[in-house]
Amino acid sequence: MEDRILKRYFAVAILFILAAGTADARPYQEMFPNRTDFSDQEKPLLEKLDFQQGAIKLPAAKATLNVPAGFYYLNPADTKTVLVDIWGNPATAAEGTLGMIFPAKYAPTDVGSWGSIVEYKADGYVSDADAATTDFDELLQKIKDSISENNAERQKQGFPRITLIGWASAPHYDKSAHALHWARDLLFGDDMKANHTLNYSVRVLGREGVLEFDFIAGLAELKEIETAIPTVTNLVQFDKGMTYGDYVDGDKIAAYGMAGMIAAGAGAKVAAKVGLLAMAAVFLKKAWILVFVVFGGALSFVKRLFTGKKTPNA
Repeated sequence: MEDRILKRYFAVAILFILAAGTADARPYQEMFPNRTDFSDQEKPLLEKLDFQQGAIKLPAAKATLNVPAGFYYLNPADTKTVLVDIWGNPATAAEGTLGMIFPAKYAPTDVGSWGSIVEYKADGYVSDADAATTDFDELLQKIKDSISENNAERQKQGFPRITLIGWASAPHYDKSAHALHWARDLLFGDDMKANHTLNYSVRVLGREGVLEFDFIAGLAELKEIETAIPTVTNLVQFDKGMTYGDYVDGDKIAAYGMAGMIAAGAGAKVAAKVGLLAMAAVFLKKAWILVFVVFGGALSFVKRLFTGKKTPNA
């Protein structure tokens, strides 16, 4: 009898430990207990969402996001609800995400809200050898020139001109966290007095690929995001044997380094199946529009940045 009781207590203890290490999902009423200002239009949308904190398993990335109390996570289905139903973007905007993270001070329906789409690219091990030697001002000018060259074609396709004003936050590599982050100040259209768009990106390197965080925000949220960056870069815990330091000779090597990651991935998704470099995750939030901009072939775009060779527009 005593043996059975001990086994029962042991089983309960194991379940408790497992539960403590998993995500804590809650409805919006519990996530925002002091909020009484949600409208009748907001409530049905918020009721669809499970706000999660704690350990979020990401099997596709062989990693876990450890989401602290100051943030919350939404799974891919809930991310689609936010991007499509709440923010009014096309369904394609939510394809391929691993979810989103938000600061806990905002609900997704708040005007001042911002969040980050989470994705993973299994492109292989990205060497950080060029992190200390890359001239990021020179890289910025090359990206500016490439964007400018493609504006005529974008306008023919009905898209607004894009002007890259400069770095909103210059590229920085945190060697201890193996995380690269940078932000661009972008302007859409010809009105130089219009609201600028913030294009903030974080890349956390693993043994087999890169976890990507692309923030959806306006330039006014820059300071808030900069404050959150140390937390974001430390959210990621790769599985045992899958960290950046676990690399061994013979592992797959990515076809790009740090500079190439910025050139090809600054607020962009590489659509490998069709060979296009499209600018996704750039939201004009006040207009509730997700803008897709075709740059041309991804590999040729990056090659042109580093060789100076011109390629004709498609």
